[in-house]
Amino acid sequence: MNAPTALAEHEAIVTDVGAPGASTTGPSSTDSMTSVWEPACAVADLEPSWGEAALLRARQIALFLVSGEEIYAVSHQDPHTDAPVMARGIVGSRGERPTVASPLHKEVYDLATGECFTNPALVLQTFRTRVVGGMIEVELPL
Repeated sequence: MNAPTALAEHEAIVTDVGAPGASTTGPSSTDSMTSVWEPACAVADLEPSWGEAALLRARQIALFLVSGEEIYAVSHQDPHTDAPVMARGIVGSRGERPTVASPLHKEVYDLATGECFTNPALVLQTFRTRVVGGMIEVELPL
């Protein structure tokens, strides 16, 4: 599960995750021996409700700044077609759950869990995020 990084929390929360001043949200699916935090871009580089693609460790990641307060990272690969298009998806919500719809076939995915609302057989890979010194970092498995 990928919990959002809430920007408002970064000033107040400091956790011991290996980087001074870093805050992280969400349960860890990996540990420091099996994952690495990779810098992706500055928070200021993202526009609210708009995706951007980043290449991290030969992996294409789609980053989303939702409501100006939450940052999500998911695979840039569309689970249905394997096309690298998810950063160009349509950002929305289902109730309180932020979503992205694939720009190709309009499958709707939960940005936090990767669950597909329109086809339960599909799952979008998600990644934890944190902000360190104004830079977004994404936790990737080794």
